[in-house]
Amino acid sequence: MNLKKFRLLALMGCALSASNYIAAQPQTPAPAAAAPAAESRNISEWLMRMHEASRNRSSYIGTFVVSSGGVMSSAKIWHVCDGTQQMERVDTLTGPPRSTFRHNDQVVTFMPEHKLVRTEKRESLGLFPELLKSTSSHIGDFYEARQEGRERVAGVDTDVIALVPKDGMRFGYRVWAEQKKGLVVKLQTLDADGKVLEQSAFSELQFDAPVKIEKLTQMMNKVEGYRVEKSGLVKTTASAEGWALQKPVAGFQPISCHKRPRAAQSGDAPMQWVFSDGLASVSIFVEPFAAQRHLKESRMAMGATQSLTRRMDAYWLTVMGEVPPATLSLFADGLERKK
Repeated sequence: MNLKKFRLLALMGCALSASNYIAAQPQTPAPAAAAPAAESRNISEWLMRMHEASRNRSSYIGTFVVSSGGVMSSAKIWHVCDGTQQMERVDTLTGPPRSTFRHNDQVVTFMPEHKLVRTEKRESLGLFPELLKSTSSHIGDFYEARQEGRERVAGVDTDVIALVPKDGMRFGYRVWAEQKKGLVVKLQTLDADGKVLEQSAFSELQFDAPVKIEKLTQMMNKVEGYRVEKSGLVKTTASAEGWALQKPVAGFQPISCHKRPRAAQSGDAPMQWVFSDGLASVSIFVEPFAAQRHLKESRMAMGATQSLTRRMDAYWLTVMGEVPPATLSLFADGLERKK
């Protein structure tokens, strides 16, 4: 399991506009309305609350555990926000040791075994854990929210909310959100039969922890003795690269497109085109076909993450996302070369 799982199923996004979810304020001052009762919140209100909690929960320390495809992974998280700056540190506790620091959009990953540091910039809705993945204001067209009660998780009182898909194009979710501010402390991804495909949860959580941005910044910048690699991601568009979808996949909007250059490889740089319906995300990777590496077409599943690979003339296509296999096929079948 890699660190994307420790961002709660993330594959990217940009700042969420509250205007998509909150009615315009009157021009004349009025008494502030009380927050809606938990039982009366709609899906947009629930998701906005969770999103704001991931950005504004001032500080916490916790241990996060992911169970997917029969494999369990865990990480230690330090999170702090001072109102304008957000920062977190995520240390893997299973597998190869890694420490990842994120300061706003800057991400630095330390790999001690290789004495390597990788730096990059990532657009993101918020910091860990992030459930929302796009600016879409149409999530309610494809999911509905149902409150399923209240439970205690990692010593925290939570509301339990089911995010139920309205079609077979996406998985469902069950979310445990802290009652006080809405921070997501547990998340399950469910198939059409309600089976748990993947689960992510804090096993212990300490709010108002003594975490300082200055201290984490010093640690992030301490790269002496490491080889530093900067990400070669280059923003682009699928159209500029000569690709298009013949027909949109219901609910999914393109949210980013990047090239991923390989210094040691000649030919066109690999491209990643990312789509999201606001919760689920799908990535289309396109690269030149190489017979020595691309041996056979395949379909695979690892917990909630599905993938398929196939050849398209001179190109190799990989489609990956936390959606049912049929949804991946729609993306793969609809991709076409324009030039």
